[in-house]
Amino acid sequence: MYRLIAVIFALWFVLPAHGQTLAEALEQAWSRHPQAAAMAARQDEAQARAEVAGSITPGPAALSLSSLNDRLNRNRGKQEWEAEMAVPLWLPGQRAAREAEAESASAEVTARRSTLRLQVAGEVREVWWAVAAARLARTLAGQRTATARALEVDVLRRFKAGDLSRVDANLARGERLTAEAEALEAEAALLQAEQAWRILTGVAAPTDLAEELPARTREPPEDHPQIAAAAAAARTARARLKVAEETRRDAPEFAVRMVRERGEFSEPYANLVGVKLTIPFSSGPRVRQENAAARIESSQADAEQALAQLRLKLDVDKSRLDFEAAGRQLAMARERRELTADNQRLAERAFSLGESDLTMLLRARASAFEAEAFFNRQQVARAAAQSRLKQALGVLP
Repeated sequence: MYRLIAVIFALWFVLPAHGQTLAEALEQAWSRHPQAAAMAARQDEAQARAEVAGSITPGPAALSLSSLNDRLNRNRGKQEWEAEMAVPLWLPGQRAAREAEAESASAEVTARRSTLRLQVAGEVREVWWAVAAARLARTLAGQRTATARALEVDVLRRFKAGDLSRVDANLARGERLTAEAEALEAEAALLQAEQAWRILTGVAAPTDLAEELPARTREPPEDHPQIAAAAAAARTARARLKVAEETRRDAPEFAVRMVRERGEFSEPYANLVGVKLTIPFSSGPRVRQENAAARIESSQADAEQALAQLRLKLDVDKSRLDFEAAGRQLAMARERRELTADNQRLAERAFSLGESDLTMLLRARASAFEAEAFFNRQQVARAAAQSRLKQALGVLP
């Protein structure tokens, strides 16, 4: 029973997933991504920052205790106890600035999460089509190997019968060896692509690697994850600048003091209560330094936002041009495949009738296989270009 369970568990990881879609693959890759696991912690950090900004005081209260007596010298019973509770106070406008900063930071975490998810979707799409290309190459290499073996058998039979020369037999054997070597390379490339898929998603690659539906829009939306993340970062930087402008000095401190003391053993204890307000002076150089640093960060964030918008527009334009070019190349590859397939059929008929030599047949077959391989690559390239266009538009699978 335990062996059966182990075998089933192993097959679950080895066998390909038949009905897996790109959207399901994205969820699996997202659940395994290291940075995705840290997003929840970042959200908790932003929530804690918002709670601090919304509290009554900018920091926790502090309690101090002290004692004073004369035991080391006179020892007449002088005793003094003092307890002080101090709390920091918000500066005017500082609390509102902190709350705005916390809200912007939380929105930035959400935007960066969407950006990271889109990035993971791009990785899934690239590996998806890498596996598809490797499978087509392996299939074509297997077909070429089978055809080369059949040709070698036919040529050897005719060589033994005296219809073909030894050179033709050697050419057929060389063609078979070349095809088998290419099949081994295609198998290794497929294994590498499927391993990359397993590393990304944790499961075997699906059997059906379907093409994505065409994009419904030609322009990136206003809430594109990359633009939203850049805008959120700019808002957070401006909020930090506002906090720096409102924090002109350290926080004031209000304290309540309680003192219990006596002069000698014979005197009773006296209780005293007092208050203390500490107002730190402003440091001009430090304030200017913090404001300048916040202003630099804000300016840089605004520049990065503008650059992100320009880069996104260029990426969308390039992806659209690549998709259109891939469509035209696919049409030409289809026409070329039909021509080379017709030439191969004519060459095979001529060779079987003895009207042409083996060299011409091998040349026609090589041209036909090359055209078929190019057509397969262009099929995958067009589908991958469509996925890259949707990726640039910010459309998730």
